[in-house]
Amino acid sequence: MNAVLGPHPVLALIDFQRVFHDPELGWGCPGYLEAEAHAGQIAQAIRARGLSVIRTRFVRDPHETGSWRAYYDRWNQFRLDPDDPVWDLTSPSDDTVVDRPTFGKWTEGLERHVDRDSALVVCGVATDCCVLSTVFSAIDAGQRVVVVEDACAGATPELHREAIRLIELQSPHVTTVSTSEVLRLLSADH
Repeated sequence: MNAVLGPHPVLALIDFQRVFHDPELGWGCPGYLEAEAHAGQIAQAIRARGLSVIRTRFVRDPHETGSWRAYYDRWNQFRLDPDDPVWDLTSPSDDTVVDRPTFGKWTEGLERHVDRDSALVVCGVATDCCVLSTVFSAIDAGQRVVVVEDACAGATPELHREAIRLIELQSPHVTTVSTSEVLRLLSADH
């Protein structure tokens, strides 16, 4: 493909779920709809090339081990079963879905789909939480990561920008691009 994406990039769509879309629920991310629309364009281009799209879902672990108990004491309205509709993806598809009760999604469920010679392309919410945690875990494991800045949204626009700044400090492990840039990179070989 190219030096940035490698031959078999995998797109990870991090937590595009009702809980992060709906501001009435308390965890809504401003810019969610725009980020999801951009991620959808990238997903379509990735699928058209026969490459993988992996979706993740943040879900509560009913056991609430360790500090997660205090977390859900603070966010008691989310003490919901993993199959509660609040955790539903907002754009269901036939893509592989990986459920995790943690902020970071770089686990065996995601890692096994990624070719280490290619990039993990990341879009999602919230930039300042699950996206950031996933990116840092992936680069700790030696995975090349490409974050699509305008296909992510944070808890606030300011926190989104700050998280992107932190991510950019991790170069050359990670590259930040726009939706138009990643679409250009994907089409360069076709």
